[in-house]
Amino acid sequence: MKEVIISVLFLLAGNLIFSQKMMSRTGEIKFEASMPAFEEIAATNKTTSCILEKSTGDFVALTLIKSFKFKAPLMEEHFNENYMESSLFPKATFKGKILNFDAKKVSVTKTIYDLEGDLTIHGVTKKIKTKISLALSGAKILATSAISVKPQDYKIEIPNLVKGKIAENVKVSMNFILEPN
Repeated sequence: MKEVIISVLFLLAGNLIFSQKMMSRTGEIKFEASMPAFEEIAATNKTTSCILEKSTGDFVALTLIKSFKFKAPLMEEHFNENYMESSLFPKATFKGKILNFDAKKVSVTKTIYDLEGDLTIHGVTKKIKTKISLALSGAKILATSAISVKPQDYKIEIPNLVKGKIAENVKVSMNFILEPN
């Protein structure tokens, strides 16, 4: 019996040590679409899922549109119903790769890599290229990135009445604390 328990412990420890996937279910995405002199248009989503495959550099993220929280409930309602149509397009995804990624080179010092992939928002998929910063914190990897998104590129219609109050380029920032799976 003692040998069985020790064998199981070694298998579990081996899976943790050699696990190639790092993940988070509490990643944070923020966006800012404010224009000077007008009401702030900003939201935060703290329930984004993300997976990094350490052996390949594959990087995927998924966020539910209805999980974005605004300061004003009415703005949140308009965002979901009129702009993002979250009942038709409930999620946004990114599927890509961290170029020249080497898990052995990730350290406590931030390292910046190129990140390329497909971003899908509002049912429209576009190729994007950006930078991602990675840093080691114990057994975790801290990943941060930012992109700029044009709503019209994703067929998000902005009525003429409010067009001047919403930024043409929406700033999106992402923060993930990835843990061994």
